[in-house]
Amino acid sequence: MKYFIVSDIHGSALYTRRAIECFEKEQADRMILLGDILYHGPRNDLPTEYAPKEVIAMLNPLKNKLLCVRGNCEAEVDQMVLDFPVLAEYAILELGKNIVFITHGHKFNTSNLPALCSGDILLHGHTHIPACEKCGEIMYLNPGSASIPKNGSHHGYMTLEDGTFIWKDFDGNEIMRYEV
Repeated sequence: MKYFIVSDIHGSALYTRRAIECFEKEQADRMILLGDILYHGPRNDLPTEYAPKEVIAMLNPLKNKLLCVRGNCEAEVDQMVLDFPVLAEYAILELGKNIVFITHGHKFNTSNLPALCSGDILLHGHTHIPACEKCGEIMYLNPGSASIPKNGSHHGYMTLEDGTFIWKDFDGNEIMRYEV
């Protein structure tokens, strides 16, 4: 199973299109959305091609391939227009003997860790900054932001296949990798 992981689209039609193109090019089986899908949030500038209705129209046909968690910008009204669940605070993915705890990052993060075992992975977005770092006995991974990257990072995504996480920009260039 190959997963395509993207976070913080923030209503950008441009970067939703780019993500879907990369998802198809990667031939991934499922797409994991780490929240903040439609709204840009009051602290962010409008992303390029801000068009939440277009984002809805692009993502709804993929509903059977999407696994999503709630970001700090998701609201009940978003669930009314999206055909796939977006209000879960977290999801769990088994990875060998350990788990990947998937969340947005505004509640559970490196400052407020969920109950995890040694070797588990905390995967979240929210900061808009890619990360791959040890946090005590767990690993913290972040794909960064698709539409509003911060700290000079790239617009991009992450894949997970056979225990290997790979960060890429939307041109397909590998930025970094982590093997479990």
